[in-house]
Amino acid sequence: MSISGLVNNLVAVLATMVLGYHSASAGTFVVDLTHPIPTFDAMEGDPMKADLSKPWADSKPIPTFGGQTVLTFGPFPTSDGAFALGNLVLAEHHGTHMDSSAHYENNDQSMEPGYPKADKRKRTHQLSAGELIGRVVLIDISARVQAELDKNGGRPSPDKTVTDFSNSSPNVVTADDIDAVAHKLGNGTWLVLNLGWSQFYFDGPDFAKDPYVNGFNHPGMSKAAVDRLVEVLDARGVRINGIVADNVGIDSGESGRGIDDSWTRSWHAHVRLLQRGLKFVENAAHLGQLAVAKPDSCTMVVGAPKHVHGSGGPSRVFAICEE
Repeated sequence: MSISGLVNNLVAVLATMVLGYHSASAGTFVVDLTHPIPTFDAMEGDPMKADLSKPWADSKPIPTFGGQTVLTFGPFPTSDGAFALGNLVLAEHHGTHMDSSAHYENNDQSMEPGYPKADKRKRTHQLSAGELIGRVVLIDISARVQAELDKNGGRPSPDKTVTDFSNSSPNVVTADDIDAVAHKLGNGTWLVLNLGWSQFYFDGPDFAKDPYVNGFNHPGMSKAAVDRLVEVLDARGVRINGIVADNVGIDSGESGRGIDDSWTRSWHAHVRLLQRGLKFVENAAHLGQLAVAKPDSCTMVVGAPKHVHGSGGPSRVFAICEE
């Protein structure tokens, strides 16, 4: 589909959403790929900090790289009522969110020839609409992940001898998975990784012990898969828009954590791919719905914030698919 076709499709989707229809247009539907962000009233005397004893609705705190989200309201009265005007204090990399390519600042040792350092990469306000919208290329390993979970009654264990999501296992995105879709990758596409992992999305405040992170024993892109993707993109001169995954950070847990507690050789996908101008959408939801649609027909729409100098931001993410 051409860019103009994507834009026309998006306009039709937005129009029908405003009118309240379920389908975007004849033969298409929209999937919301976004987790809600829990919010809390502010601590008394400190409007920047959340009071976890004062949740809005059914909010429960979830781990975040930054504080929990603060939402406060100040009324604007009129003769007939009042406007509710909310102030939001929100961490950039919280919940379903986008990483811009400037999110990771490589040191000299991890920079590769021909690519810009972080201060020369695009920040959130510099991204064009075309860089946030693109055709979906789906890798679906959810069945392999579920088969591994079934060995433990459907639940993940941080013990790799119980449920194994190490890079040497078949239960992560592998180089072979990249090869299987390499011919579909083109300029502006989004590589979407359905791991089936959003079923464990944070249910408590402890980051590493939560089943979602699982002691850094969770599926994602293996080191070999990242390296193979780099080979494919570099050899073909292709620049995809980025990668979407239903885990905490695109990488497998093993690649994310690295080899020790000092984060040595960690976050391999971030180190190699963001310097190439890719963007990441992390903590996506409901990616399995793309697998049951016609995944090659789906268009990704990343509703990223446009705040100046941002390294990313919580995003409302959709896919528009054919039935």
